[in-house]
Amino acid sequence: MDLDDIHYYEPSKGHGLRHNPFNAIIAPRPIGWISSQNAQGQLNLAPYSFFNAFNYDPPILGFASIAWKDSVQNASETKEFVWNLVTKDLGEQMNKTAAPLPRGVSEFELAGLATVPSRHVSVPRVRESRAAMECKVTEIVKFKNWKGESVEGWLVLGEVVAVYIDKALIKDGVYQTALAHPILRAGRGGDYVEVTEDRMFEMDRPAGSSSPAFHGS
Repeated sequence: MDLDDIHYYEPSKGHGLRHNPFNAIIAPRPIGWISSQNAQGQLNLAPYSFFNAFNYDPPILGFASIAWKDSVQNASETKEFVWNLVTKDLGEQMNKTAAPLPRGVSEFELAGLATVPSRHVSVPRVRESRAAMECKVTEIVKFKNWKGESVEGWLVLGEVVAVYIDKALIKDGVYQTALAHPILRAGRGGDYVEVTEDRMFEMDRPAGSSSPAFHGS
């Protein structure tokens, strides 16, 4: 690749393209399908494309919101939330839960989804989801730019205290990612990627890198 073939831009000055490439480059990204409830017990279910795992032991995952939305408010009030796996068969229902509903109106009902009580948090999980993780909030971080100025965005981090997995996705004691057919965000507003067995491949890790201290390196 010749250096003259590089498109360069500085985000503060604009990207110069028809669509902002930032979240298309950082892709695909797992979907944070977050169920939560407020202090009054009203349920909320929303997908977040800025979501990931952040620590191995204890397991910590988190989702980021560009505004103080219901999921953030609920997590702040109850200190709990549940992550639900989005698979290809649940894609349309997940998409419905992205609708901007009035606070207190349940996306579960809008999308025709059932709930199942959790064991360690008061927030229910999505009955149809083939994997889910109960989380207790460890911290909520408000973003800042490099100058230290406050930015309108929050990161909600939670420790995973319970995990549910469809037993059909476990073979010889190993969770089979592709069997679930998870979908991930792939950039522009409606772009997604499905994980399938024929698209997966394996690489041996360098010697000494398989210990917990090297996870994510």
